[in-house]
Amino acid sequence: MKADQCTLYHGGLKGAESVFGETAEQYGITEMIFTFEGHRLHRDKNPVVLSDEELLRGDISMEIASRMMNRTYYETEKIRRVLQTIFHMVNQGHQVFVVGTILEDNSVKGGTGWAVELAKLFNRPLHVYDQNQDQWFTWQDGAWKEDTPKISYNTFVGSGTRYLSESGRLAIEQLFADSFGK
Repeated sequence: MKADQCTLYHGGLKGAESVFGETAEQYGITEMIFTFEGHRLHRDKNPVVLSDEELLRGDISMEIASRMMNRTYYETEKIRRVLQTIFHMVNQGHQVFVVGTILEDNSVKGGTGWAVELAKLFNRPLHVYDQNQDQWFTWQDGAWKEDTPKISYNTFVGSGTRYLSESGRLAIEQLFADSFGK
């Protein structure tokens, strides 16, 4: 697969998403940044500002989101819009890459975990770089398995923590190098 035939979907936020975008740009990969009116982006290269109607397509009850992620999300408009935006990213990208922390209950810490849960729900190839373990994992047969993934679909999601470590940055860069050559 050629990099210039691929599209990366992300949310343009500080940390992992910006590094996914910067790295994709170096490889000539098309970048689609989903956002909503009034949301501040760290990387704002050609953002797609979702309308209220488009956001509603990704709507979910906060109770269901809380249950799926084993944590409590309170009903705030911003959180709801962020989760709706993540829906559009995962809905468009066939393969999902996330940088963060895998928790004991197999969820991923923070809002990033919503991309992970949607990828599981949509049966997308799912890969998480756990910064605490300094290792990539792939979701397979209901469990995380150590892996060295490659980008193997022409549409993919890059998401993750705002608190990207140096090892997380290097993992993203290595993912692209392994997938498309140096």
